[in-house]
Amino acid sequence: MATTNPVKNEIKALKTEYDRLGKGKESLLKLIDESELSESVFNSNAIENSTLTLKETERILLEMEVSRNVSVREVFEAKNLARVMEYTRSKALESELSMDMILLLHKILIGNINDAIAGRFRTTGEYVRVGTHIAPAPGNVERMMETILLEFSADHHNYFADKIAKFHLEFETVHPFCDGNGRMGRVLINFQLMRSGFPCIIIRDKEKRIYYASFSEYRDSKNTKTMEKILTLALMEALHKRIAYLRGEDITPLANFAKAHKRSIHTLLNAARRQTIPAFREKGVWKIGDYKL
Repeated sequence: MATTNPVKNEIKALKTEYDRLGKGKESLLKLIDESELSESVFNSNAIENSTLTLKETERILLEMEVSRNVSVREVFEAKNLARVMEYTRSKALESELSMDMILLLHKILIGNINDAIAGRFRTTGEYVRVGTHIAPAPGNVERMMETILLEFSADHHNYFADKIAKFHLEFETVHPFCDGNGRMGRVLINFQLMRSGFPCIIIRDKEKRIYYASFSEYRDSKNTKTMEKILTLALMEALHKRIAYLRGEDITPLANFAKAHKRSIHTLLNAARRQTIPAFREKGVWKIGDYKL
């Protein structure tokens, strides 16, 4: 499977506009990235069944107290993932994704949570299972990781989003670490997107059912279509958001936009999810800039 030409053309047009408008406005783009940090951390951890809410995640990252007792582990999971995301943003343009970089990011991610497994792949006797999928034997992990990294860097034929989707599916199939594989995999997606000049995306907890289904499809039939769609929709959303801010548009909740234009909110929400209108989410709320129906 591969991303369709209409989607490729849409992303190309959005990227061209993003690049044009972004010149000289790097500080605004940095502010958008910073404002998304807690939302990115919350969603990635929530996919792994963290009990922290978005508000609690925000307070933890701001070094503020939360209103209930939360586990020390969840606090470190939030802080560490934020550090990994910030480090990735600062380093992605400096170097290619490598084994050493992956291990370093994992060390930051799992540090103070389980130092015995931080920054290293699974080794003798360390088997992991995801649902019904038993990951490859520890002795095969390093070789398999070398292979998927080499295949990714050597592939100059396939569309960048399709390459990233396949890498993510293979990374999660290998499940190279004892812990933190899902969060690491999503960090690596953004590392690879930034290397290609694109903004970071958010894979959202509310959509994890289809996200998880994509792994089953890949393991059962090598079908990459669902993951490709997840990534390209998220990327269009990230581009729509940044373009709206770069243009200085008036941004409003989609519900208010629907009322003002006497349109069905359900129809507009469906269009937003398909990215056939330039809508995007902030803290889980769909919004839109200046748009003529």
